[in-house]
Parts: sequence; C-alpha cells; structure tokens
Amino acid sequence: MTPDWTCGSCGEDWPCVTKRGQLLNEYQVDRASLSVYLGSCLAAATQDLRTAADSTLQHRFIGWVPRGPRTF
Repeated sequence: MTPDWTCGSCGEDWPCVTKRGQLLNEYQVDRASLSVYLGSCLAAATQDLRTAADSTLQHRFIGWVPRGPRTF
C-alpha cells in the first residue's frame, strides 16, 4: 500500500516475507522481469519514502532477490 509501502495483508514493509515468496514463485522462470518490476517499485518508493536511506530501500526492494543460475 502506497505511499507507506506496507503490505495490505500483514502491515509489514513491502515486500514482506510472504510477498517475496509469492513474487519468486510468480517470476520463477523470468527473474529479469522480476528485477525490472522491483526496480520500478524501488523508483516509486524512493519518491514516497524520501527520508529512508537509498541503500536501505535498495536492499528492501531488490537486495533479497537470489542471484546466479537457478537450480531445480
């Protein structure tokens, strides 16, 4: 939920642990698109959450996405 960027279900900072799992599942074969989506959310959140440190927002929005090849 903007402009606070909190989860509409649990009230935690978005993306919460549950939403992260949902996003990974939804974008499981296309992590590049997930990164683009989260990057656009980061850009919008930067405008809404002006007092938050950029590094904190970067970690919150995209720092949790697994890197490297996927293993099945």
